Amino acid sequence: MNEGKDLNLSNLLDYYSDMLTDKQRDVIELYYNEDMSLGEIAEYAHITRQGVRDSIKRGEQILYEMEEKLGYCKKARIYQDMVKSIEKLASDIVKENGMYSYSKGLGRRAEAIIEILHENADLLE
Repeated sequence: MNEGKDLNLSNLLDYYSDMLTDKQRDVIELYYNEDMSLGEIAEYAHITRQGVRDSIKRGEQILYEMEEKLGYCKKARIYQDMVKSIEKLASDIVKENGMYSYSKGLGRRAEAIIEILHENADLLE
């Protein structure tokens, strides 16, 4: 992807695409996710390059405003980081408990935490 593109827009699009017009959603999808140029999108969509740019800029503004108001992307990243930390700590407990045999119950509970995280991994996608 181009250096000047804010790759966070792809994530924002995942959360807030329903807030955009079909045209805005399509051109932003092509620009950020398919890495098409403004000219390529204009030709594909049968609109002017300036029309593509305007549609992208307005769509970006809407996506940023929605994130500022609702914060779902930020919350999801925090949640993902928390889950990774919990899984790491639980794995460390299992490993350390295996080496020193502190408690079978403690090891089982840590393994249960890991299992719950793995069973619900699709919630993080």
